Amino acid sequence: MTTSPIQFRFEVTVLPVTDVDRAKDFYSGLGWRLDADFPINDGLRVVQFTPPGSKASIQFGTGLTTAEPGSAQDLMLIVDDIDAAREELLRLGVKVGDVWHGLRGVDTSGRVPGPDPERRSYGSYASFTDPDGNGWLLQEITERFPGRD
Repeated sequence: MTTSPIQFRFEVTVLPVTDVDRAKDFYSGLGWRLDADFPINDGLRVVQFTPPGSKASIQFGTGLTTAEPGSAQDLMLIVDDIDAAREELLRLGVKVGDVWHGLRGVDTSGRVPGPDPERRSYGSYASFTDPDGNGWLLQEITERFPGRD
C-alpha cells in the first residue's frame, strides 16, 4: 500500500443535541476550551469545544445535523490514568460509570469490573453521557502501538 502525500487530519465531529445552551454549559463545565459560538442566522448556530490535550474538537448547534440527539455513541477520550480521569469527572458532577476491562461494544457481557489487572494499554474503560445521551468512552492508554503518536 502506498502512502498518500496529502495529509487527512480528523479535526471535528458533530454532536446532535436538543438544547444548545444546555450542551454548552455541560462541556464548559468539563473544562473544555470554547473555540467558537457563532450564531450565523436564525437557523444556524455553531458551537465548538476542544477537550484538554486534544487536536480534535466537537461541534453542536442548530442546523448542523439531522441526526437524532443522543445518537452519537462511543466517542473516545484517551487518558493516561483512567482512575484519575474518572475521579475528575465525578468531581465536576458528571455521572461516570465504574471502570471496567474486557470486550467493548454493544454486548456488555464480556465486561469485567475494575481496570485491566495488568494495566495494559487500551484495556481499561469507563463511560459517561452528555445531557442528551451522547455517549463518551474513556480509554486508558499508557503506551501506544508502534507508529501511533
